[in-house]
Amino acid sequence: MKTAIESGRSESAKSPSLEHERSALNGWLMLAVNLAILAVGIYLFVRSIYEVAELRQAFPVAQFVSGIVLEGLGILFLIGHFTLQPNQARVLILFGAYHGTVKQSGFHWANPFYSKRTKISLRAHNFSTDKVKVNDKRGNPIEIAAVVVWRVQNTAQATFDVENYEEYVDVQSESAVRHLASSYAYDQGEEDEITLRSNADEVAGSLKEELQQRLAKAGVVVEEARIMHLAYAPEIAQVMLRRQQAEAIIAARQKIVHGAVSMVEMALGDLAAKKVVQLDDERRAAMVSNLLVVLCSESEVTPVVNTGTLYQ
Repeated sequence: MKTAIESGRSESAKSPSLEHERSALNGWLMLAVNLAILAVGIYLFVRSIYEVAELRQAFPVAQFVSGIVLEGLGILFLIGHFTLQPNQARVLILFGAYHGTVKQSGFHWANPFYSKRTKISLRAHNFSTDKVKVNDKRGNPIEIAAVVVWRVQNTAQATFDVENYEEYVDVQSESAVRHLASSYAYDQGEEDEITLRSNADEVAGSLKEELQQRLAKAGVVVEEARIMHLAYAPEIAQVMLRRQQAEAIIAARQKIVHGAVSMVEMALGDLAAKKVVQLDDERRAAMVSNLLVVLCSESEVTPVVNTGTLYQ
């Protein structure tokens, strides 16, 4: 029985705080009322002194006390005024109890005993993580950093469910970036494998989804998350650069050879179809060799013109 009660308490403590949006009284109207209260209090206070000093009447205790009380109330009520800019909210907390959130911009009045330091910005925040060094899926050390665009959606969760929601966003963003980097290879993955370098949109979507899961506890919604820095760690950067250069050269050579073979095949086919010249196997092999040298050479080739017969 005791275990069940403790379990129920634990579950209730972990449940997210619910936000209740409410409206506050018009600040200009309450300002007029507060000034009127102050004016009446001052009048009663001055009237009491005047009756004693000038009219020689008995001291009006009730009138004097009423004036003092009204002046105190007027000053106290003035503390309840506050302003909200667009995309700004104020969480109303009275002696530790949550009484709702005001999100409408303007000049407002609320109970002066509400906590004062409870304004929260609902605007979009632009945050970039520090460059972190982590191993990718294949164990290669890389440097990675991301930019995150977020805003507070649930003011109750941001205020009560985490200690400091801005610090919470910082720490969880860095943790999510580290986990993302270790989940994907930097580049040169297997067939149809998503890599950090080649699939920026897919990686950004995965990062945004993971961040949203982590930051939902703080009442934060992630609008965009994208990698802004990605590089190999300095100790292997030169080696990886040479490997990338070699792979690029091999890929370029494959395209050049494929194109050259196609051109040679086309040339031989056109010569045979139009009966321009009849070549035996030896001459055809020599022509193919010469054409491939011309087409695949890195430097410009200087041809040698044969002015004699082809078979001498």
